[in-house]
Amino acid sequence: VEGEMKEVSEEEMVAAIAFGHEAIKAQVQLQKDLAEAVGRTPEAQPREYPKYAENDALKTLIHEGIYQGAYEVARTGNTSKAGRKEGFSGVKKAFLDKLVAEQPELDMKMFSRYYSSAEKKAIRDMMVKERVRLDGRQLTEIRPIWSEINYLPGAHGSAIFTRGETQSLTTATLGTKLDEQIIDQPLQSGYSRFMLHYNFPGFSTGEVKPNRGAGRREIGHGNLAARSLKQVLPPDEENPYTIRIVSDILESNGSSSMATVCAGSLALMDAGVKLRSAVAGIAMGLVQDKETGEYAVLSDILGDEDHLGDMDFKVTGTEKGICACQMDIKIQGLSNEILTAALHQAREGRLHILGEMAKTIAAPAPELKAHTPRSHKMLIDKEYIGAVIGPGGKVIQQIQKDTGATVIIEEKDEKGHVSIYAANQDAMQGAIDRIRAIAAQPEVGETYKGKVRSIQPYGAFVEIMPGKDGLLHISEVTHERIASLEGVLEVGQEIDVKLVDIDKKTGKYRLSRKVLLDKPA
Repeated sequence: VEGEMKEVSEEEMVAAIAFGHEAIKAQVQLQKDLAEAVGRTPEAQPREYPKYAENDALKTLIHEGIYQGAYEVARTGNTSKAGRKEGFSGVKKAFLDKLVAEQPELDMKMFSRYYSSAEKKAIRDMMVKERVRLDGRQLTEIRPIWSEINYLPGAHGSAIFTRGETQSLTTATLGTKLDEQIIDQPLQSGYSRFMLHYNFPGFSTGEVKPNRGAGRREIGHGNLAARSLKQVLPPDEENPYTIRIVSDILESNGSSSMATVCAGSLALMDAGVKLRSAVAGIAMGLVQDKETGEYAVLSDILGDEDHLGDMDFKVTGTEKGICACQMDIKIQGLSNEILTAALHQAREGRLHILGEMAKTIAAPAPELKAHTPRSHKMLIDKEYIGAVIGPGGKVIQQIQKDTGATVIIEEKDEKGHVSIYAANQDAMQGAIDRIRAIAAQPEVGETYKGKVRSIQPYGAFVEIMPGKDGLLHISEVTHERIASLEGVLEVGQEIDVKLVDIDKKTGKYRLSRKVLLDKPA
């Protein structure tokens, strides 16, 4: 099972899977018909593969010798992975020393295989019978959670999320449209404004190895986290940024991809991205007794529980519903009962995690960080796009050079969509003013703060927009009749004026100041 959803309920999820299962039955029947058509009948013997040499007596001896000891170590509830490993190693060494003394010619490969099988059964039996976990937790219990935002002050947004012995340090970077990722796939092409990269260095599991390119595991985990978070991102109209999330796993003992979802949600809110809701993820596990059918569904599984169990079911979502899922199982199939139980148990765990995350940050930051690029969107008439760009891009390049802002223009829906990005508000405003000077048109009835450019006997010329002057006739300056503007206005003075008319033939602007002044009593 793998997919993404728009915050659906557990009931809708189960119904969708059941619907898909019915469709699969027809496909399975088609496969059976094909097998029969080529002479492959159900009675045909499956292909044989070379098997390990078996020693039933040794297998029984090892099982009886270490089962109870491994069972007791599993039941101690040691919260440390290293501590549990030491406990199991002690049981193994004590029994092996005794066995080697009795059987000097012992086949060590066979011993290791039988020991691992016996240890696995002891641990699984303990969880099903005792209803407790390797680290002492109850079946539905979540490991302790700690998180912090703004962990890396230089980033646009950052968060560190720790759950038990799994930790993700995640950053959020906000870029411009020029930073969009090019998508060029066999069945899809275009651009992506949201990227998530998941890094899993060897030291996160105590290994010493070189960090090479991302493998299939890293890509798969990153895709799962990206599918989860993209469901709550604001629409493009409200979010002008290209977003990149990077999750670095600093330590791992299960559910590192789910830690990435949680840390990514926190980092985005720290960056000021207006998420519709916080997103959390949880990995569910399963241990089922093949003989009795008795089972235990585990919330927030450890790495050992993933390795020894029958299922790894990752579920992400908000308070409202599920956003994405991914399931790996080692058994033939799941009953509807187990699937439903796992989803509802996952919801309880997810809500608990969201509650813990809300203690760190409950809503997106109201303001962007001081060092985050500022953005502004504006519309201009289609006929002014060429004027803003200029011949060979000369005008727009000059605007960017003078202000330090990045200006991007696209034509959509018979309009020019202008996106402006700048390091600070002054650069942003400078670019806005330059573009408005070229493309904006004064509107009759609007009030403008203008600057007196020149004074004539019949009135004053006032600049109401960069490069756009209008005539303020002497009769429109005050309600009182005046013979001269001397002492009333001066060049360079800023005054409020209203655009009362635009000459249809000449395009000249007629201004009035007195309509904004109170009439004398």
